Order: sequence, then structure tokens, then C-alpha cells
Amino acid sequence: MAARRSVRQFSRAPVDLSLIETIIAAAGTAPSGANKQPWRFVVVGDAATKRTIREAAEAEERAFYEQRAPNAWLEDLTPLQTGPEKAFLEDAPWLIVVFKLMRDDRGGDTSDGVYYVNESVGIATGLLLAAAQHAGLATLTHTPSPMGFLRDVLGRPEYERPFAVIPIGWPAEGCTVPDIGRKPLGEILHMHTPKNEGPT
Repeated sequence: MAARRSVRQFSRAPVDLSLIETIIAAAGTAPSGANKQPWRFVVVGDAATKRTIREAAEAEERAFYEQRAPNAWLEDLTPLQTGPEKAFLEDAPWLIVVFKLMRDDRGGDTSDGVYYVNESVGIATGLLLAAAQHAGLATLTHTPSPMGFLRDVLGRPEYERPFAVIPIGWPAEGCTVPDIGRKPLGEILHMHTPKNEGPT
């Protein structure tokens, strides 16, 4: 997992759909509030649909970079060399669009309520990224804001809200990623260890 990086340069080499399905099945094992599993993973491989998503995402990204983003945010993005152009949305063989469900649509004996939706979908998305890494595939977590256009493009119902777009595939030959570090364990871990109370 320490080798995982967000990739913005994808090969157009195909990835078997069965591998994508296995990765999504792994994501579906995530815990969720009241076991409501409030996620839906929409897989997009159609070139025309990917193009439409790219065009809509880039329109939102241009507005972000030119109007919406505070200067501090833009400064923090500078080392990552990101911008409004999102070629990866077409280059990656697959896009996995993650939706969060604002109601349980399975029917049955339980209510249609959903609980801890962001937490549940966030955990599932993390498992998806880990499973893709384990399979040797590259991913990127892309979150254009706002993302409502994804529901329209993909024909999803109103109660499904876009959460993230994850391009997935093989990294392009010669792919480079920013030279970033991770916080050391001592900076992210704080222990409350049992006190030694001695023999009883």
C-alpha cells in the first residue's frame, strides 16, 4: 500500500471487466451504518460517455481554478501540478463513478432510511482503492465540484448523489507522479496504552 499513488496518466490498454467487477465486489464488503450499504458503483467504459463526462468535469474545474478556489487552496495544489484539463477521464479504460444512496432502495422488511452515509461510502471507496492497488491497477480519486452532472449523464435517480469519479487502468508508459511524502507513523499515531497496574 505504501507504493500506491494517485495517477493522472493512464494507458489505453484494456483491462478485463471481470477484474473491475472483482474490485467492486471487494468494495462491497465494507461496513456500513445499520448494514444499509448505501453505495452504487457505476462502471463506464463507453468512449462517448467518457467524453461527455470529461467535458462536463472540465467546465466545473475551469470555474474552480478561475473563480471558486481560494488562493491558499491553489497554492497547496501547485506542487501537484494539477489544472482543469482532465484527459485521464478519457484515457483510462474504465471510470468507476461512486454514488451515495440517500435512501435504501432494496425494499423488504426494513425502512428506507440510511445512516452514516458519507462514512460508509468513504470506507467502501477506500477498500476499492486498496483492491485496485492489490490488483496492480492505477487509480485516481477525482471529485469535480459540483458533481450533479454525473447523475444526469448516467441517468441515475435523484436519491443517488455523486461521491467520486475513479479512473482505473494501467499506468501509462513513462507515467510520472508528484514526489510527495507521507506523514511518518509517529505523526499520525497516538497511543493510549494500558497502564501497568502490577500483579493482582
